[in-house]
Amino acid sequence: MVEVYDAHEQGEIVKKWLSENGSAIVMGLVIAFGGLFGLKQWQSWQINNRQQASVEFSVMGDLLGSGQLDAAVSNFENLKEDYPDSPYTSMAAMQFATARVAASQPDLAIGLYEFVIENGYPKAMKTIARERLARVLLDQGQADAALSTLEGAQDIIGLESRFAEVRGDIYFSQGQLSEAQAEYLEALEMLEAAAGDRARLVMKLESMGAEIPVAGSDS
Repeated sequence: MVEVYDAHEQGEIVKKWLSENGSAIVMGLVIAFGGLFGLKQWQSWQINNRQQASVEFSVMGDLLGSGQLDAAVSNFENLKEDYPDSPYTSMAAMQFATARVAASQPDLAIGLYEFVIENGYPKAMKTIARERLARVLLDQGQADAALSTLEGAQDIIGLESRFAEVRGDIYFSQGQLSEAQAEYLEALEMLEAAAGDRARLVMKLESMGAEIPVAGSDS
């Protein structure tokens, strides 16, 4: 049976469909239904969505900043439910995970990082989440799971040094000192001389009795 809707009902159906589908398909729909839900309305709807997501993110951030983690849960759930593809939702999950770790709640942090790995936007957020999740897993004594998490990354451009360092930490925890040293040296080579992570890597290498290459040298 074909359902018949009036103009208002059709508009509401289209709006709901738009919220659930990708922007590439949306533009074709805007053209097809220009008279029903025009480009200006669509742009306005997008802006309103971003603004609302921003508000939820801001409120959640304030709550986390004041240590009200439980109170912040509802704001994060609103973001997940209403704006699943928004960068604000990915950033909120990462921020919430950091707060969970600081509050000695690693199990809850793991779930948040896993959410970003599955749903993060933009894609770079997924890679960052993998690196942070691997660190948490390693701290929980799950070295194999941590290494598997790192290996699942498809693109680590810009994060090569951090991934190498975490691999080094994993190998060190497993007593594979040669492999750990090699990873630390690789991580060091990828850093600028003044990078903040350099001192930490140098300290790790010195504790292993490794020779530290001079910054900027080719050797």
